[in-house]
Amino acid sequence: MSVCYTRRGICSRLGGRIHISRDSWRFDPTLLWKLIKLSSTGVFQLLVATASWTALMPIMAGFGEVAIAGYVIALRVVMFALLPALGLSNAAATMVGQNLGAGKPDRAEAAVWKAAWFNAAFYFAIGLIFLIFSHPIIGTFTQEPEVLRYGTSALHIIAYGFAFYGLGMVLETAFNGAGDTWTPTYLNLLVFWIFEIPLAYALAYRFNFGPDGVFWAITLAFSLLAVASGLLFRRGKWKLKTV
Repeated sequence: MSVCYTRRGICSRLGGRIHISRDSWRFDPTLLWKLIKLSSTGVFQLLVATASWTALMPIMAGFGEVAIAGYVIALRVVMFALLPALGLSNAAATMVGQNLGAGKPDRAEAAVWKAAWFNAAFYFAIGLIFLIFSHPIIGTFTQEPEVLRYGTSALHIIAYGFAFYGLGMVLETAFNGAGDTWTPTYLNLLVFWIFEIPLAYALAYRFNFGPDGVFWAITLAFSLLAVASGLLFRRGKWKLKTV
């Protein structure tokens, strides 16, 4: 006989069958409200980060349709390349929650740093690939010379920030594992809206970098995210967070 323990003995296994007790269906408004609060902030956090890519579109629009087309192609390649980082970041957040629950915050911190540096190394390699092969990669999706030129430039410049984004993404997401969903939300607002978008406009139009100014703003934002996340994570206030 084996027993599966949850909050109130939700399930048990007797004779090879899983039996779910009536208590497992009991409505728990307190627990539900905690889940809603945590998840809603997490959704807003992700929305803030991803919407910033779209918010750069009006800045790119000033350089014509071909510039937008090149930017969109490069953006799709970047987003596809960043998918593994999402998995590793969520895994790091899970390790934070598990180790904090076990009363071992130091082990949680060590696990996050290990995952962060591994992610940074992985995306440093991806960035090198994009730097060397940006032209043929974009050429897979378009043969229009001007679109190809803008897309290649976008992928080439954004690749410089890949190692920073790999590092910062893990450190930022680790706060979620401790139940601190507001810190990464504020970081996303600061980095992607207050810093990146005005900088993109200034570099593109005030300093005459053109579309490359937008691409450099993205790279610099990645770098700032990594630095800010690292400093806040090292302070360790997340270790005192209770859910």
